[in-house]
Amino acid sequence: MARFDHTVTVTSLDRDWFEECAKAVLDTVDSSRARGGDIVLGDGGPTVPGIRLLKGRHLRPGARYEITSDADEATDALRAAPSDDLIVVTVREWRRATAIAVEQRMESAELTARLTARLRTPDRPGALDVGFRMRNPGGGPLQRASGRAGLDLPAWWAAATARPGSLPPARAPLAVRAKHRLGRARLTVTPRPAAGGVWEVGVTLTVRGRSLLRPVAALALFFGQVPLRRAFRSGADRAAARWNEVLASGPLPDAGDLRAELLRALAD
Repeated sequence: MARFDHTVTVTSLDRDWFEECAKAVLDTVDSSRARGGDIVLGDGGPTVPGIRLLKGRHLRPGARYEITSDADEATDALRAAPSDDLIVVTVREWRRATAIAVEQRMESAELTARLTARLRTPDRPGALDVGFRMRNPGGGPLQRASGRAGLDLPAWWAAATARPGSLPPARAPLAVRAKHRLGRARLTVTPRPAAGGVWEVGVTLTVRGRSLLRPVAALALFFGQVPLRRAFRSGADRAAARWNEVLASGPLPDAGDLRAELLRALAD
């Protein structure tokens, strides 16, 4: 087994701002309407390019959408027969007071992937649970991976605003587990407040081999610990730098400005 620990310093985020903006995003999505297979913003607003309702009622359990990332070709591509290169999103649950759950599937010659996500109490975001499976259709068992991620937002805010000297939470607010034929990996992320209005975020990665292949994985980890440790710390530092860059680029938009920007982005 190999274990890597690193701590980064990031600009803190205000909980009230985050929850107001999350609500604004959901309000924007809820205000959209289905017109035939097209999705329009508000009542009679512009059509959202790159997305089409294939089945069911808009934003109701069972609703199925096809999505393409190429907005320039969205009209022709989405009106054609379904393509394996398109992303299919299915709504499994849509109740603002309790939970929103969606499933995303993607199939191409290089990758088949399935991702499920469920957000509890969306109007005041509680916990986000994500599961994934991916494989190369033309590859063997070594080209498959699966995993789960869980973010407990109330626990995150509690840890991020704890008093100095408080014990760390018993469980990390953010945990990601991944499984491969050769081994398993677990990533945990825990914030704590620091002087100057910032968070110190502890990141821990644990990697271990599996079953009969454990000796092979252990040998690879033994010789690869130094570059792995360097890559792990570099990745964490880059993520923290990007976070700080975004928050330092100017005042954060309020919920109204964010909703207006989101409407413009969807229309484009």
